[in-house]
Amino acid sequence: MDFDLNDEQRLLKDSIDRLMADRYGFEQRQGYIRAEGGYDRALWLEYAGLGLLALPFREEDGGIGGGPEEVMLVMEAFGRALAVEPYLAGVVMVSSLINALADEAQRAALVPAIVAGETRFAIAHAERAAGNRSAHVATTARATGESWILDGAKTLVLHGGSADAFLLTARLSGKAGEDAGLGVFIVPADVPGLSRRDYPTQDGMRAAELTLDGVALDADALLGDNRDAFSALARMQDEAIAALCAEAVGAMEKALELTVDYLKVRKQFGRPIGDFQVLQHRAAEMLIELEQARSMAIYATMMTREPDSVARSRAISAAKVQIGKAARFVGQQAVQLHGGIGVTMEAAVGHYFKRLTMIEKAFGDTDHHMTRLAEAGGLAA
Repeated sequence: MDFDLNDEQRLLKDSIDRLMADRYGFEQRQGYIRAEGGYDRALWLEYAGLGLLALPFREEDGGIGGGPEEVMLVMEAFGRALAVEPYLAGVVMVSSLINALADEAQRAALVPAIVAGETRFAIAHAERAAGNRSAHVATTARATGESWILDGAKTLVLHGGSADAFLLTARLSGKAGEDAGLGVFIVPADVPGLSRRDYPTQDGMRAAELTLDGVALDADALLGDNRDAFSALARMQDEAIAALCAEAVGAMEKALELTVDYLKVRKQFGRPIGDFQVLQHRAAEMLIELEQARSMAIYATMMTREPDSVARSRAISAAKVQIGKAARFVGQQAVQLHGGIGVTMEAAVGHYFKRLTMIEKAFGDTDHHMTRLAEAGGLAA
């Protein structure tokens, strides 16, 4: 199997690497976090100009038609830079649902504004009682003549406070926990009856809580008139995890780089601490974990194309387990080798550890995916 990048992928990688190098110093990132919405809108428009927002959308809808490999390259670069823009939720996850569920008229109305950076969507799916159960949706949607009425609440809506609209899951039939009967709705952020509470997360990102009280939507608000969207939601989550795995690889790569640089300049007993063999061994162990994680991130990326949902979920869980273990090890060792300065707000390495910790928890932590993989009979099954 050929793992080399083609010419277009190399050009994409070089472009995004240059942009991140120019626009994402540590102090610049702190400024972006303090900006309205928690990210820099001008930089988001630069992403649009480079085609990053169009990357995963179909060409016939106004996108570029890039695949998971191209998304992987972008997410690795974002991981190295600790980017705070809502690319995962607002592009990767949104494009997955629109590509899978939206009808032609909806794609024509939604995609051009998204890829131009004019309209930003967020995914509103998680609920407080759900835990790691993706089908546990209690928010309801009932049809009344020519409209839908939505009631319920959503939690941990990534970058939901600054979103212009939401792709929001609601139950059309059945009970919470059942796979069948789920729909995805296009919900404007300013629709009457919708309230949201925005807050920062531990890793410099932002999230929101949504409450829907008699929210009235037009009949065409249901994405693609699809009343059984669970399989599309499952694929969206698998693609999001694969993208997070790539981001984690980029973050681990940078954390290791910062740590090795620190070992070369920090002196103790009149010599750089990097001269001590035990610390060299620790850095080597970090590198081993990084390379194992990189291999599993590539595997997860390739398996997002797998049509068999069972095989795909096994592969994604296996990758999430390996990434979670590696992220914890690399993050902890990076902080330990920096010493006390590693846990200060002024040191970049601590912020990488925070992001890696949040990635390990996102979409099910290591223990959850280990259990899921075991119940499926293991990766070899």
